Amino acid sequence: MDYLPIFLDIKARRVIVDGGETVAARRVDRALLAGAKVDLFNPTLSEEFRKLLGHENLIHHTRAFTDSDFIGAIIAYGASDDPSRDAKLHAAAKAHGVLANVADVGEYCDFITPSVVDRSPLVVAISSGGAAPVIARILRARIESLLPPAYGRLAEFVGQFRDQVGDKIKKTLDRRRFWEGTIEGPVGDLFLSGAAKSAEKNLLAELDAASKADPGQRIGEVYLVGAGPGDPDLLTFRALRLMQRADVVVYDRLVGDDILALMRRDAERIYVGKLPQQHTMQQEDISQLLVNLALEGKRVLRLKGGDPFIFGRGGEEIEKLAKNDIPFQVVPGVTAAAGCAAYAGIPLTHRDHAQSCMFVTAHGRDGVLGLDWEVLVRPAQTVAVYMGLSNLNDLAEQIVTHGIDPETPAAIIDNGTRENQRVVVGTISTLASQAAEAELKGPSIIVIGSVVTLHENLQWFSKREEAHYRMSLQPQDSL
Repeated sequence: MDYLPIFLDIKARRVIVDGGETVAARRVDRALLAGAKVDLFNPTLSEEFRKLLGHENLIHHTRAFTDSDFIGAIIAYGASDDPSRDAKLHAAAKAHGVLANVADVGEYCDFITPSVVDRSPLVVAISSGGAAPVIARILRARIESLLPPAYGRLAEFVGQFRDQVGDKIKKTLDRRRFWEGTIEGPVGDLFLSGAAKSAEKNLLAELDAASKADPGQRIGEVYLVGAGPGDPDLLTFRALRLMQRADVVVYDRLVGDDILALMRRDAERIYVGKLPQQHTMQQEDISQLLVNLALEGKRVLRLKGGDPFIFGRGGEEIEKLAKNDIPFQVVPGVTAAAGCAAYAGIPLTHRDHAQSCMFVTAHGRDGVLGLDWEVLVRPAQTVAVYMGLSNLNDLAEQIVTHGIDPETPAAIIDNGTRENQRVVVGTISTLASQAAEAELKGPSIIVIGSVVTLHENLQWFSKREEAHYRMSLQPQDSL
């Protein structure tokens, strides 16, 4: 994060704006909306100021600013498009401890002015750190369409009851549960439909019931969620909703930082990742941890790479939850074989190559290779091997011994669907040496079968990146 996002309270504080065109008008408008007292400096003003002039908190000076004008100010905006004026404004601001922002001059900016979606008291600010303001504006337009103005009124409505809720519900966790149930439940629906009186009546009734409930009797819930193979865009909508609802997340090593960043900020995080022969926590202990956290009344997100029911040991975990009468939900995820193969341009089935697909894991309960080799070597099928990188030599030897052609195409997709995805293509006989030469570290998925030959023509992910790279080398028109 290049900038710390904050919201400044500038009510009744002085803000200086230097300039008389469109950018200056925007700065004045935003400052006035936030309750500031604005001193505007420019001999003439453009048409954009017509609706602003006459505002009780705006003073228009036709003269140039002086150092003394900065005394007591909190922000100074430079929007004159005059380098000498910009430099003078920046120097004066620094001399008086005033935050400066000069349009399009990064070295004169103490902060970034974001694109804003205003649903007061809800405010959404979007910034690209100055790198791509067009993207920020596009995102603002999308959020504008997704966030109805009524949500601002809803925030104002529930804000009236904050003190009452704080008096009756003492614990932070219980208050958060109450507000989530209120806003996402009947009270929020009633208010948004225009029935404000009914919404208030329901809110007070729910508050009375919540204040009398025994928090010690509350049992939490566990959400067993598949995070997919790595790309956050492959998360389901339901997964995202539960990620924002959970009080604590228990996650493994296949869950990347970009996915964890989508969690609610104040959620507790517990890492239980496992590497071959290196277990942060044994599976039995992980299952018991989920039970213990739920018995504390917490909503627990068990976040797993891929799909929790495909070699994710999710079945073992919900068995433990069911035995202890813990409520749970299971949210499927894109499993590694499907996601990684798709990003690598390898269709798992194709009528000219494979009429079946088999998912196997190279690690059993005791961490050893134990597969039905006769089934694996059947013709016209694709075999996707999970967790096979460390046993690749044994895998290749056994599969050849049981009758598969050593020249059968095979591929390893390392860190599939992620920015650092790598695809190594060879044959059963060469794949182990190629993986060693490439120094692949995993997580990886191995695909065996003639569908691998389609990789060269269908690898959309790699071609897309190459196209973007080539485009970046071409002269671009100015935006």
